[in-house]
Amino acid sequence: MTTMTRRMLGAGAFAVLFAAATVTAHAADVTRVRGTIEGVDGRMLSVKSRDGTPLQVKLADNVRVLGLDRKSLADVKPDLFVGITAMPQPDGTQKAVEIHIFPEAMRGTGEGYRPWDLMPHSTMTNANVESAVAGVNGRELVLRYKDGEKKFIVPANVEVVMFVPATVADLKPGAKIFVSAGKKQADGTIEAPGIVVGRNGVNPPM
Repeated sequence: MTTMTRRMLGAGAFAVLFAAATVTAHAADVTRVRGTIEGVDGRMLSVKSRDGTPLQVKLADNVRVLGLDRKSLADVKPDLFVGITAMPQPDGTQKAVEIHIFPEAMRGTGEGYRPWDLMPHSTMTNANVESAVAGVNGRELVLRYKDGEKKFIVPANVEVVMFVPATVADLKPGAKIFVSAGKKQADGTIEAPGIVVGRNGVNPPM
């Protein structure tokens, strides 16, 4: 099996985890972790969450790791599969807060539109970019998914990232992480079946 094949399979497996987490966003047994790694002890990560709470995150034996690299709005083009966190606007459009680009191997991950917990009232839409044009208030994107479509106003300063292959070795002190489907354990730790880590100073914006 080639390195690229292993990476593709790893991305596909993580996609299943990520998709399940987006669908079960409010399930009692799912915990999201957004924070910074402060220490690493074997498979245990000491993490400071975004609200300052110290957490112990245990990597599952078969943990899937994905990285995030910084991209620009110029990289967001028709026919890409992307995820957009946004805030609903009074006119029915969505104002993009961040855009994450999925590699082709992860197309279809968490497809659809749903509430999201990045901030109050925020939403998440994972879908195909149907069109991208310049608008009065910024670039306008239309995303189409199997049950409908959404129009997004995208300001010039929107944060854009792309999923890339990564390994457990990338989980170092100072790295920013996002766990989409953590599982609370009886001892108070959180087991992570999958984890996203920012690279080159990227803070996972989802």
